[in-house]
This record gives sequence, C-alpha cells and structure tokens, in this order.
Amino acid sequence: MNPPVIAVYPGTFDPITLGHEDIVRRAARLFDHIVIAVAVAHHKKTLFTLDERLAITREALADLSQVSVEPFTGLVTAFAVAQGARVMVRGVRSMTDFDYEAQLAGMNRALAPPVETVFLTPSAATQHISSTLVREISMLGGDVSGFVSATVLAHLESRTGGG
Repeated sequence: MNPPVIAVYPGTFDPITLGHEDIVRRAARLFDHIVIAVAVAHHKKTLFTLDERLAITREALADLSQVSVEPFTGLVTAFAVAQGARVMVRGVRSMTDFDYEAQLAGMNRALAPPVETVFLTPSAATQHISSTLVREISMLGGDVSGFVSATVLAHLESRTGGG
C-alpha cells in the first residue's frame, strides 16, 4: 500500500477567496491530504492577523475533512518536508502568474527535490479574484460577496465596514 499523498498549498490567505477555495476543493480530489500553509507574512501588512487568517480559513474549509490549516514561517519547502508532503499546490490565474510560479517551482525543486509542484488553474468563474483586490474593494465599501464565502464576508464586513 502506498503512503498517503500529502500536498501543501501555501499562501497568505488575507483573506481566503472563492478562487483559493476552488483550488483547495479540486486539490482535495487529487491528493489524500491538503495542508493549507498560512504564511506569517512578515513582509506584508495584512488586514487580518495570523490567528484570524488561520481561523477564517479553517471556517471556510470546515466541510473538508482531509484539509488542515497550519501556520508557517521561513521557507515553504522546509515546511512541506516537515509535513511529509510530496506535492506543493500552486494556483495560476494568468501567464504573469505562471512566469513567476515556474521560477519559484524551480527554486523550490532545488531546495527540496522530493517535493513536486503542481499548478492548478482556477475555474473561469474565479480566475479574476485576488485577495488584494477583495481587501481594497471591501475597504472602499464595495460588494465582495461574489468573491468570498459568506463566512469570509462576515469577517471582512466586521473589519472594514464594507462587503
């Protein structure tokens, strides 16, 4: 019997969007266990704290028993190896994303050769969604209900007054 295939899906998830959820739900059909790796993100000013991002992501994906949500700091490759992951999942929305992600995948392969990167493209309905735009629209009072789950929307509205 083969060992379970563990995949890591890293990101800041500030907040998790329907695009992220689409990638996770599709990855959950491909791999035995998905670890959502929520970055501490010292290099970014986030809307939500790390603990909030962990809680919101767990709430949004609570229906997926094969998904866990964990914080990480440092190199994602080290985190993936520590988790026993053989796969790193990355979402690619555009050719611009692909150029960056392909370079990152090469560096990750050099750092952790046993961990393969798998690119998933989001559904057409979620391809345009980004956390950055969701935060900005919400902070300006716009309607982001088509871009995030109801759970995430409630957190955004309580933080920004938008939604």
